[in-house]
Amino acid sequence: MNAAPADQIRLLDVQALDVRLSQLAHKRTALPEHAEIESLTKDLAQLRDLLVASTTEESDTAREQTKAEQDVDQVRQRAVRDQQRLDSGAVTSPKDLENLQREIVSLAKRQGDLEDVVLEVMERRESAQERVTELTERVSSVQAKADDAAARRDAAVAEFDREAATVTKEREVVAASVPADLLKLYEKLRVQQGGVGAARLFRRRCEGCQLELNITEVNEVKAAPADAVLRCENCRRILVRTADSGL
Repeated sequence: MNAAPADQIRLLDVQALDVRLSQLAHKRTALPEHAEIESLTKDLAQLRDLLVASTTEESDTAREQTKAEQDVDQVRQRAVRDQQRLDSGAVTSPKDLENLQREIVSLAKRQGDLEDVVLEVMERRESAQERVTELTERVSSVQAKADDAAARRDAAVAEFDREAATVTKEREVVAASVPADLLKLYEKLRVQQGGVGAARLFRRRCEGCQLELNITEVNEVKAAPADAVLRCENCRRILVRTADSGL
């Protein structure tokens, strides 16, 4: 294949722009904010699970407290009624009086036991409420950090995208000035060679594989017509000669 030396030089310009686009794409995906957001998202998920569990516990203990307080109130009301009967003198039978007094004593003990239960439930509910408050604050804090990281990521991505759009337009202009057959070969090699399809021959060294040409290869390059499209014997990339080739 033959191509004017100027066209081959422009191919290096295309290559440089492609390298820049690859660098921008890598930087875009390698932003530290991506890992930061992933970590914060995991933390948020765990905290929200804990918050749901604590909220459920608080709700359960609230119902438990209401039930315990109702039990206390029922016993208290029963004790009040019994005491009123005793004080009214309506019960005159010694046996009935003894049974009533025994029941009042039993109800007082029962009320005390139930009030202890209420206190124990209230303590558990208070602990659950404190846990809910703490987790709510932690969720808000981590969410704020995640939102900040997302804003920083989006700003950086937008900047990379703007630059990539500019470079892409420049590449289109430069690539349009390169002969179609030469560009087609370059594109094929670029896919095969990890993004680099053309390399400059600089001081007798291929900048694609970084290997120096031996004397036989140097003599072959010297003897080749100026418009000949050369290939590196080592990496097979298009080898472009310049004033700095050292020939």
